[in-house]
Amino acid sequence: MRVIIVGAGEVGSSIAASLADLHEVVVVDTDSERVDALTYSLDVLAIQGDGTSLSTLRQAGVEQADMIIASTDDDETNLVACGTAKTVDDPFTIARVKNVDYLETWQHAEDQRAFGVDFMVCTNLLAAQDIVRVIGLPAARDVDPFAGGIVQMAEFEVSEESPIADLTVRDADRFDSLTFAAILRDDDVTIPRGETRIAAGDKVIVIGSPESVQGFAREVAPTETPSQNEDLVIIGGSEIGYHTARLLEERGLHPRLIERDAERARELAEQLPNTVVMESDATDAEFLAREHVGEADAVVATLENDEKNLLVSILAKQLGARRTVAVVETTEYVSLFETVGVDVGINPREVTAEEITRFTRELHTENVALIENDRAEVLEIEVDGESVLVGRPIREAVADMPEGFVLGAITRDGEFVVPRGDTVVEPGDHVVAFVERGALTDVSAKL
Repeated sequence: MRVIIVGAGEVGSSIAASLADLHEVVVVDTDSERVDALTYSLDVLAIQGDGTSLSTLRQAGVEQADMIIASTDDDETNLVACGTAKTVDDPFTIARVKNVDYLETWQHAEDQRAFGVDFMVCTNLLAAQDIVRVIGLPAARDVDPFAGGIVQMAEFEVSEESPIADLTVRDADRFDSLTFAAILRDDDVTIPRGETRIAAGDKVIVIGSPESVQGFAREVAPTETPSQNEDLVIIGGSEIGYHTARLLEERGLHPRLIERDAERARELAEQLPNTVVMESDATDAEFLAREHVGEADAVVATLENDEKNLLVSILAKQLGARRTVAVVETTEYVSLFETVGVDVGINPREVTAEEITRFTRELHTENVALIENDRAEVLEIEVDGESVLVGRPIREAVADMPEGFVLGAITRDGEFVVPRGDTVVEPGDHVVAFVERGALTDVSAKL
């Protein structure tokens, strides 16, 4: 498949890296330094030019392209790039936007091809959905659904106080439908065995039924069990803050939201009937203390500034908030936020890149979640009779798979199947597997 990616920023580069091994990828960007960097780091053709220009798109081979992904930071540029490509040929077009209004207009169109876009991804909405998923699972750093929600993947960081710290995987594994897929320790990825010991500071990735993953979350952090009475505070009435509150309301929760701008606060109060909107500066420690923000179960920082999100998150933590989640616009800052005490950093660009990559894989009956900046992936694949997994017990089949592959779950006819050694995979089954980055190409060929 020939794919043209317009925009070589964090989103475009991440998508290019994910697709380069299996597809012919061309990246277009106006920034010569980004173009040079991609030329040296990835096996892609990088072209300097304006992706909204017909001549540039022709130079990139738009007539032969199967897919155009417009992923710059500018909504209008992305929409024009898709529309321009459609004037030449009919490649599948994907546009990244931040403004939810564009998404609503696109969804309103009967054939959903407004602006010449075949699939639209809204960064702000995706970030809000990610925040709500993480809030719903205590201690989780990342959560992704598979097989229509029948299977869940989650990543947890094990604290020193966690009851599973210093246990072996065999002792910590008390759930029938849960698989320990990987343990991330510093820069290493370990495929766990029964005798592998879990240490404080480890990040544990599990795959299983939603009930078993919830149960494991309670094992990891028994004091953080969520309920409908959770006290949730959102700091910042940005688009991400608004959609986070709206999605929490849809779950029957009643969050509080702090917004400094009086006019914006009034708008939000009108749009969010089950949210208490407070007009104040969230960096005012006295205000936060007076409003008992330190007693909150979770504080979500959605200000449009990384530094302020870091400041209010640390402030909330010092006041006693049980959990903090912060929007982090700069990808490199995510680990920094989590190192200095923020429990979870959500990077909208990373979430967007993951969604676009997920969709490009779904065209081939797959689903995907990216782990820790592409160090690994969790894949969902519908297997056919050609797969090495099909027709024999798993204990025999996995011997033919490369290291770095873990079969986490199977679904058959919409039902969860626990993968055991004597389980036989059938054609049409959906398998959910953890795969280290270096094994991806080999695994894809064998599945």
